[in-house]
Amino acid sequence: MTRVVRQIALMGLLVSFHAGGAWAQEVGHAGAGLALARKICSECHAIERTQTLSPNAAAPRFETIANVPGMTGTALSAALLTPHPTMPNVMLDATELSDIVAYFLSLKRMN
Repeated sequence: MTRVVRQIALMGLLVSFHAGGAWAQEVGHAGAGLALARKICSECHAIERTQTLSPNAAAPRFETIANVPGMTGTALSAALLTPHPTMPNVMLDATELSDIVAYFLSLKRMN
């Protein structure tokens, strides 16, 4: 391997480590997301895995939402930022959004 190729490979490795660190900072904290969900979502939704029914029968359980086929953090973020006619318009800042998405993703079943 030539010196230039090694340098390019090393730079690529460093960029990937840096990007990985940036991604880690964007991922929220599931514990903070659970606390937020308890505060603003639990009146209608079953937010914890142990809850079999939501307080509002029309509101899906968080675990059910998390396990919709193809559900991703991006899809959850978009869903949470889109007004729903049957749901109050919840305003989340970027940290709250990433935390609650992290909590949702923690509810995904491993298949």
